[in-house]
Amino acid sequence: MKITFLAPIFIACFVLISGCKQSTPSSATEHENKPAAPKNIVLVIGDGTGINQISALEFYKEGPIYYDDFPVVGLSKVSSTSLVTDSAAAGTAMACGQKTYNKAIGVDVNGQALPSITEYMAQKGGANGIISTSSITHATPACFFAHHDDRNDHEIIAGFLPQAPINFFAGPGMKYFNQRTDQVNLMPIFSQNNFEIDSILRPHPEAEKVGYLLAPEDMPKMSEGRGPFLQEAADLAIKHLTKNDRGFFMMLEASQVDWGGHDNDFPYMLSELIDLDDTLGFLLNFARRDQNTLIVVTGDHATGGFSLSADDDSYDKINPTFSSTRHNADWIPVFAYGPGAEQFGGVYENTAIFYKIKSLLDL
Repeated sequence: MKITFLAPIFIACFVLISGCKQSTPSSATEHENKPAAPKNIVLVIGDGTGINQISALEFYKEGPIYYDDFPVVGLSKVSSTSLVTDSAAAGTAMACGQKTYNKAIGVDVNGQALPSITEYMAQKGGANGIISTSSITHATPACFFAHHDDRNDHEIIAGFLPQAPINFFAGPGMKYFNQRTDQVNLMPIFSQNNFEIDSILRPHPEAEKVGYLLAPEDMPKMSEGRGPFLQEAADLAIKHLTKNDRGFFMMLEASQVDWGGHDNDFPYMLSELIDLDDTLGFLLNFARRDQNTLIVVTGDHATGGFSLSADDDSYDKINPTFSSTRHNADWIPVFAYGPGAEQFGGVYENTAIFYKIKSLLDL
């Protein structure tokens, strides 16, 4: 009875106190409650990398697993306008914030160009970078600088890059720029747009824009001696992009995890996963020092129906298996570290990654 009797008094007091607080807002309190926002965001995409691929690191990687260091994990729904996405539609969803058809590069279902996160960042005056172990004109990286209806038209896609709002890029694909079937040489257009282009990863501290085209088509596999390209390119990119005091956005893709999945080649896939994870270690170290950079890590889709199954009747031995050479429709994990990381918890469509990044960068 006492609780029933006192409740109206308590409610009245609560309303009175709440009203007083609302009439005299505290700027200090508002500042304390305002969520942290990053100056820079690095989006890492493991092509073909789902939860089972990541789980393999626990059993097959020697040394630390850097995925373990991310405090926030969410889940992304990656279907395109089809039930199963390809890299182009998934890349467009993350780069431009709309679901579209498979093969689409930065365009909607009607083939109309969609503004991308790099274009918004450039309008703000910030810097942009792209790094990939596949051709720079390949589906995922292309979505961050081009607008075209078919991912397979590499030479058309290449034509967007010299004039795109990109300040740094590194990856293979030279032949689509200077050994084209139409005999057009795009290298002079890079120069006209203040790009310094190199075929070797080395610093160009005086250059306004830097591009590295490191192989005719694709980078070698890790097993073929590619080495720490992703880490070295990320290091050069960060040193270049941090010159811009308005911040930067960078997309880094570990492309060949997907190719190992398509080939049902576990050693190939694993070596690319380890390279990706080691690159995360490098990026996390930078973010810890910098304190103004958010690292977001996800995949565009999983590939190969990969699983870590018990070997026959033994629960003490794992048999890594594939059930397909195609893409999967699985939900894909999203990992985040740094200011704004809490925004990436929960379950959401892959298009939400675009909107979360756009909001955090105040674009």
